[in-house]
Amino acid sequence: MNFLLHRLPHYQGVTGPLLLIILDGMGLYRGRSEGYPGNAFEQAQPQTLLRLLQSEKIVTQLKAHGTAVGMPSDADQGNSEVGHNALGAGRIFAQGAKLVDEAIESRRIFQSSVWRNIINNSLQKRTPVHFIGLLSDGNVHSNINHLIALIAECDRAGVEEVYIHALLDGRDVPPISALKYFGMLEDFLWTIQVQAQKDKKRRRYAIASGGGRMVTTMDRYEADWRIVERGYNAHVLGEGPLFRNCFDAIIALRKQTQLDDQYLPPWVIADPSCSDKPIGQIFDDHAVIFFNFRGDRAIEITRAFIENNFSYFPRKRHPKVLYAGMLEYDGDTHLPPHYLVEPPAIDHTISEYLARNGISQYAISETQKYGHITYFWNGNNSAKFDETLETWIEIPSDTIPFDQAPAMKAHEIAEVAIEALQSGNYKFLRLNFANGDMVGHTGSLPAAIQAVRVVDQAVAKLLSVIDELEGTVIITADHGNCEQMIAVDPKTGQPKKAAGGNFEPMTSHTLNPVPFIIHGPDTARYALNTDIRNPGLANVAATILNLLGFAKPEDYLDSIIRINS
Repeated sequence: MNFLLHRLPHYQGVTGPLLLIILDGMGLYRGRSEGYPGNAFEQAQPQTLLRLLQSEKIVTQLKAHGTAVGMPSDADQGNSEVGHNALGAGRIFAQGAKLVDEAIESRRIFQSSVWRNIINNSLQKRTPVHFIGLLSDGNVHSNINHLIALIAECDRAGVEEVYIHALLDGRDVPPISALKYFGMLEDFLWTIQVQAQKDKKRRRYAIASGGGRMVTTMDRYEADWRIVERGYNAHVLGEGPLFRNCFDAIIALRKQTQLDDQYLPPWVIADPSCSDKPIGQIFDDHAVIFFNFRGDRAIEITRAFIENNFSYFPRKRHPKVLYAGMLEYDGDTHLPPHYLVEPPAIDHTISEYLARNGISQYAISETQKYGHITYFWNGNNSAKFDETLETWIEIPSDTIPFDQAPAMKAHEIAEVAIEALQSGNYKFLRLNFANGDMVGHTGSLPAAIQAVRVVDQAVAKLLSVIDELEGTVIITADHGNCEQMIAVDPKTGQPKKAAGGNFEPMTSHTLNPVPFIIHGPDTARYALNTDIRNPGLANVAATILNLLGFAKPEDYLDSIIRINS
């Protein structure tokens, strides 16, 4: 493959280092309501970022959601995974939700050897199929419609038992919304049961266990294996408080804990024929499908099921199951070995181009976004392209709720990045400040305001060093979040009020654009590329290459800027 980059004829590139700062989850709110009270960015009044937005020559907005990042429609939120894919790839690829949509619509997913093996295993051994994953229509990690399609196909194939181990969202959807999705699923399961009785077929399709996504099953980047352990014990062993049905569980645990859905502890459903026995435990010869399409929060629970030499927590029982993911969650380690839908083949990322052309690179973030600045940025590849030219640094994240420590590791990231800048060893550096996203997801507006201020302070430190080095900075974000932390009525544009008169919190990502800023000594030579009508995240890669003095590859989307001679 040809990775040769051609030099621009009239621009040799920035003289100092080029630093890309990704303000994770910091979009630009564009609502209709004046004086909107839920914009953490606006209320924080971040002096450095506001000054840049108001005074720099190269300032614009980028589309960071929907079709601009490969999602099915512009009604779909962006997320950190697809955002970093687009930033690093320079092109738009069909992403998780869209891939699965297409695979189900074409029925390609049901013709795969993995699906056929699962069905044949169940029919021949008369063993259940278990589904584990996030139950919502947030379309960030999963979609309830995908689950329903898979369950329906199990029914059509004659599978007698199906159990669902459903995780509560409350993060990519409203914080108190689980009953909506569990109601949809229970109604669907009921129709299967009723039809089976009419047809005199044996069917036992039921919800077996659950729990909030932030404390059950869906840990990522090995931040807290206790989360995975809780889920594993609930799903596999049936360990946890027993309830008659999912509605009783959710309502009781909400009252008991006074927490949003995402933080509810794990629970288990009792077998109707024996109230002190859990329904749907997982044993040898069963099939297990993890139906999330996004990989970061699927990898650890996958390892707990498939690895023989596993030491992160004691598995009281390790059943030999036929395990499959919705997608391949790690393309480098090929985890899991079996999956239902082929992932997008993202090749020729900007990191690979730079490595093949001898450009030194540096990437840093804290644990919560380390995989995004490396694995997702590299096109779902966890390996470096050149060990001698690339340095990756992970700053361990806190293991407490982020609204309790909204600074997260922003200061630490800035300090270590400054050392890298001053070393003179790297031409292109990229970093991610996770605060706007992770604190925004908590729903705490005061914490999010503080998070924005801390990030602004960190950016100011970085800018002072960049200016000393005559370097250049690009500032953007991968999607919106903390700029819209109060739900808005789509018809009126007014903030929503919840019961009791308080504003209804919004913890999900947004459909808002994100900022794009260039700061450096050569900006007088740059102009915005007005030929691009709606620039998006995938236009950033070509921009980086231009700033480094290279023409973009032919298949990359156009640069956001033009450079005058």
